[in-house]
Amino acid sequence: MKSWRRWLIGVLFIAAWAPARAELTATEQRIVEAVKTRSATAVGLLEKAANINSGTLNTEGVKEVGRLFRAEFDDLGFATRWIDMPATMQRAGHLAGEREGTRGRKLLLLGHLDTVFEPFMPVARWQVDGPRIRGQGVSDMKGGIVVMLEALRALKSVGVLDGTRLAVLLTGDEESVGNPAAQARADLVEMSGKSDVVLSFEGMAPDRPGEESVTIGRRGAGAWEVTVTARQGHSSGIFRPGPGFGAAYELARIVNTFREQLIEPGVTFSAGVMLAGTEVEFDPAQARGSVGGKNNIIPPKALARGDLRTLSAEQRERTRSRMREIVAQSLPGTSATITFSETYPPMAATPANQRLQELYSQLSVDLGLGPVKAANPESRGAGDVQFSVAREGALDGLGAAGGGSHSPFEWLLPASIGKNAIRAAIMIYRLTR
Repeated sequence: MKSWRRWLIGVLFIAAWAPARAELTATEQRIVEAVKTRSATAVGLLEKAANINSGTLNTEGVKEVGRLFRAEFDDLGFATRWIDMPATMQRAGHLAGEREGTRGRKLLLLGHLDTVFEPFMPVARWQVDGPRIRGQGVSDMKGGIVVMLEALRALKSVGVLDGTRLAVLLTGDEESVGNPAAQARADLVEMSGKSDVVLSFEGMAPDRPGEESVTIGRRGAGAWEVTVTARQGHSSGIFRPGPGFGAAYELARIVNTFREQLIEPGVTFSAGVMLAGTEVEFDPAQARGSVGGKNNIIPPKALARGDLRTLSAEQRERTRSRMREIVAQSLPGTSATITFSETYPPMAATPANQRLQELYSQLSVDLGLGPVKAANPESRGAGDVQFSVAREGALDGLGAAGGGSHSPFEWLLPASIGKNAIRAAIMIYRLTR
């Protein structure tokens, strides 16, 4: 980035907000000032990270981003390590680090290094668009990692990081969890089980007056796959007793019946892939499929894959049971099966999580930045924080403010990096006193 452009973003980083500090201690006021001195540097770090493609399947790119951030955590006094995943999982691994201490609660800070954008996707890695930054992972969630680092760096510069008990885990496969998920998230479960509180730095809701929120609950997420077999034959005989309806119509019946009968608050079941023909192949590792067929042949094969998101385990099992019933009601000449897998367990909006949100909101008020509400669990996708088993709860959405995640239009407000780094720094400070 040209120096003047970085300077301009730095100005926006500082000037977009001016916290009133009447409710802060002298140390907390120094933390505020420490964050504000690094505006352009923080944006420059984000630019470096965004310019490295780290799509989940680009394992070398994920590792490169990991090396970039690892150097930052090393500089902050963390004992860092790279956790490799088995080669069969086709995932890069995770970056972990710890600071030993005896002061206050032990915290685990969460983030992820990967994005949904694989190298072949024509999405700009970095561009400045007026008051916004656009690019791969700027909001989801390289910007959140920069918020985390800036908060920690401010605490260090003021001299209050020493003695705190902190751990960090940046996963390399949040956007597409390695299989089996239990193995891919074993380190997260272990580290959160040794922690009192988990703070996750996924992006905050867009910065609009009265609408800022953090996450205390998320829907569970899993996958489903329907496979259909049918009688192949001449297209002129379709719907007759002998040939039957074919695989394409059976798949359409199933997916449409899901839509008609399963919709309820908290449940979604998007069909992300649908294929039908004489030959059907799908490679989950590459997220690509192929079909072959002709207009005058009744297709004998069909496949659909999608996700399933629910608020609770009970709602998940009830929905799965009804999906099985729908699949079993086959059209003439067809048969179908459905299988399920779970990627993310539901994250309940517990009283402990609510208390953390209240603490975060109060410190935001103390900073003169206004209250921060709890987001509706249905408004967020799945995230690594859902694997947390920390003793005193978990809180997510502490990263930078932006939007357009998983689209070519992903964006971030650079001013939110400093704003939320201050909130995060004060949160960590108060939890570790």
